[in-house]
Parts: sequence; structure tokens; C-alpha cells
Amino acid sequence: MNAKTLTIAFLAAILAFPAAAQDPYAGKREGWLQTAEAAKPALHLTTVKPVAIVQAVRDEHAFQGWKYEPVGKPEDLKERNFKELETVTLDFGKHFVGYFSFHTKTLSRCLDAPVRLKFTFGEVPAELNTPFDPWGKDRLGRAWMQDETITLTRLDEWVRIPRRIAFRYVKIEMMGWPGAGYDFAVDDFTFTAQSTAGEVQTSLEPGCPERIRKIHDVGVETLRECMQTVYEDGPKRDQRLWIGDMYLEALANRYSFRNFDLTKRCLYLFAALAREDGVLFAPVIEDPVPHPQYGTYITPYALLWNVALLDYLEDTGDTAAADDLFPVAKVQIAEGLSFVDERGIFDVAKKPSWLFIDHRAGLDVSASMQGVMIFALQKTYELARRLGREKEVAQYPALIKKMTQAGRKYLYDKKSGLVLSGPDAQVSMMSQSWLTIAGVLTSKESARAIRTALQTEGCVMPGTPYGTHYLVEAMLCSGMADEARAYVEDYWGGMVDKGADTFWEAYDPTDDLYSPYGFHPLNSACHAWSCTPVYFIHKYPEVFQR
Repeated sequence: MNAKTLTIAFLAAILAFPAAAQDPYAGKREGWLQTAEAAKPALHLTTVKPVAIVQAVRDEHAFQGWKYEPVGKPEDLKERNFKELETVTLDFGKHFVGYFSFHTKTLSRCLDAPVRLKFTFGEVPAELNTPFDPWGKDRLGRAWMQDETITLTRLDEWVRIPRRIAFRYVKIEMMGWPGAGYDFAVDDFTFTAQSTAGEVQTSLEPGCPERIRKIHDVGVETLRECMQTVYEDGPKRDQRLWIGDMYLEALANRYSFRNFDLTKRCLYLFAALAREDGVLFAPVIEDPVPHPQYGTYITPYALLWNVALLDYLEDTGDTAAADDLFPVAKVQIAEGLSFVDERGIFDVAKKPSWLFIDHRAGLDVSASMQGVMIFALQKTYELARRLGREKEVAQYPALIKKMTQAGRKYLYDKKSGLVLSGPDAQVSMMSQSWLTIAGVLTSKESARAIRTALQTEGCVMPGTPYGTHYLVEAMLCSGMADEARAYVEDYWGGMVDKGADTFWEAYDPTDDLYSPYGFHPLNSACHAWSCTPVYFIHKYPEVFQR
């Protein structure tokens, strides 16, 4: 089945639902897919070469216990008999996404048996020095790990590994070799790096502190690597478009590459591939044709799609696209409101979907969801106002008021000054952050809540840069400029201090081996939701650059 046939089949399946489940986007989906395709930016290709031969060194002070030290130059391999070398590790100098090629060279006699080479690619040193097997059944798929075995029946030619790679280091091991007397070299290595980002369109102030500048530059590289033909979440893993990552990537893109066609493409893909009732799937996968990851819904992500649409309108002035997609925004709000009870509280017990707020075991999301719902209502009403369609959502201001009052009444404890979430009155940074961002608390109350929570024993802290982004945003909303800057310098700067050339998917400053997946090599060491220091540093120059 070719790409066009698959696309038609998907649309036919959507439109075949009975009238009781009438598609709110009937007649629009195919056009939306075409708009998304027309907005696809071109990939920029760059040829890169390794910069050093390196050797792994155990170091308890290095990130995850491993580092690499240079021991030679790649050109030294051109005449080295690989049968004697057996293993070599190359450093390409920084993180790249794309395709790896190598060339072999006969040194003596003739090939009398195939050559088998194993290539293991890694984003950080520990990834290449931690055994992958035996693989736990409770982990994500084993094939996400970037190890490939190639069998060569002919030498003296170029070979390209067909799989797209995200890496900085590659280890090459001899797994099978020809008989005595036949010698060969692996004498050239080339990587074709790709991204749709283009050139950075912004600059930092001349007096910007060096530490902030370094954090900014690593954030830019993180975003660059994740800007493929969609905003990918992680170019190593998952290699797909998620709404939550897209929202944060688009914020950073506004202050760096300003590639708004990519934002438009992603917004339209989500709309075109929505569920039959109009609710957005959380992720979209491009190959073999764009399709949703069926069954995966994240209500807070669907609500943040609306915010991303408003941001796109502000960035581009593209009222035609925003007006075209506004019905999608209304559906996401209606879906979210269906889980709000008569008190005006978002009822997580109804379990509408995966209510992802952050990767942290035991996190209660009740208060956070109240904040996300209010925030989405506010931003969607603002979108309607800018489009002259506020009459269609005239009930939103009253709902915002009701939910805000309910949040103060049922979730905010005036005595302690903390937002408490769930039946066990959990204290978490996400609860404080989201009710701050939504404006449920005053600036003074928010600052007190955040400072008190940070000093509260047992407070559930963010487990990823995704959650940490909203904490920093909340600090800035609360007038906590000094604390926000210090947090960015300590958190993202901490990754830089530990050798990051792109920011990581999961980072706990107290535990280098922390992983939401139970195995730290599965973590992406380049992950989209980690790029937002770029946004903070540019949006608030008086806080970060001066």
C-alpha cells in the first residue's frame, strides 16, 4: 500500500463513523494534510568527520561514571589493520542527527570470508559503556538502542547504515574476520547531519554572562537537532511529534531560528489526524505516512495545543490558519471541561486520559490539571478575541472565574501558603507552578508557595526539564527573577558542567542515573522539551542577559 493509499484509507476510516459520532472536521482533514505537507521545511545537510579517536575511562566524578579521553587522530586509521585493532571509538566532537557511512580498504591478499562489524552509537559516554543485555521485559523496546551489526562480503567500497542515528560517539568492534593473511582497514568515516532549523536569527546582548551564553548555546543545539521534518521529541527516541514538546520547541524557535513553517506544519498535522470526535492524539508519527499513535491521549497536551496555536498567530500574524484551526481549539476545551465537576474542580478521578504533567513517580496531578485547564481557557479566549470570534466562547470568562475561585477554595491552603493536591494533600512543585501560571494565586501568594515548597521536606520535585520549565515560568510570573535565574544556572547549567552539548530528557541533579524507564541509556541525551532556556534568556533579557 503506497503513501497516498494509506492516507486515503485513514481519512475513509474517520469519515465512516456513524452520524452519532459525527466528525466535527468533516471535509477539512484532507485539506489540512495538504497544508501540512506544503509547510514542510527542507532538510539542510552537512557533511561531518570524526575529530578524535578516544578511549573510555571510568571516573566517579564524570556524568554517569564515564568519560572519554583522546588517544589518537582518525587519519591514523587509514593504514591500520583492523584485525589487529579489533575495536576503536570515535568522537565526532558534538551531537549530530543523520546518516553514518564508512569505507573499507584492502591492505593485503584477497577476502576469503565475510567481515562482520558492530557499530554502537552513543550520545553520552556511559551509553557505550553500559551493557544493554540482558534486556528487561519491563523496558521500552530494545531496538531503540543504537547498535547495528553489518556483514560485508565485499570490501573497498562505501557502506551506509540505513538507520538514522543521533549520536556523538561511535564504537566499532570486529565481530567476525577473514582468514590469516587477509588484512584490511576501515579507512574513512562520514556523517551526513540533517536539520530543518537553518540559521539562528537572533543574538544575545554583548554583555551577556558567559555561563548564560553557554546554557543558551546548548539549548539552541538541542532545538536544532530536534527540528527535523516535524518538531521531534527526541531524535534518538521517540522520533515523533508530541504536543507537549512542540509547544516548548515553538517557544524556543520564536527566539532562535524563527522557522514558523515547521510550527504550522505540526499544528495542521495534529488537527488533520485527530480522533473521530475531534480530540487530538498526543503524538503523531510521520512514516510511512503521517498518522497518530492510536489510543494515546494526553488531556493537558491537547489543551496546550490551543496555546501553541495562539503563539503561532502572535508570531506570524497568520489569521487565516488560526481561523481555520479555531474549531479544533474549541473541541479541546469542550473535552477538558467535560471532566470539571459542579464545584469547578477538574476531577482526575474520571481519568479522561493519561494526565501527564511530568515524569516523577507518585506525582499527584489534581492541582496541576486545575491550572492547565484554566490556563487553556484563558489562552483560547484570547485566541478567539484576536480572531473576532469571542461570541462563540462567551461562556469562557465565567468558567475561568469559577475554576479560579474553586482552585483557591479547594486546593490552596492559606495557613501554610501551599497548594495541596489530591487526597493526601501532596506538596509538589508542579502544583505550585501550575496554579501560579494560571493566575489562581496572587504574585505574592505564588512566591510564598514556591519558596515554602522548596523548603518543605518531601516536596515532589520535577524529574525532567519539562516540569522544570514550568517551575521557572512560575517563578518569573511571581516576580522571583533572581531565583529563576539561579534555577536555570543550577539546573541547565548543571548539565553543561557535566558535559552536555545538548540538554537531556531526564535530569535529577542528585541522581545521574535517574531514568523514567528504569535504564539510563534509554534516556534521550538530546530532547526537545529541554531547550527552553533559549526562550527564557531572550524573553527576559533583563533577568538573564544583564
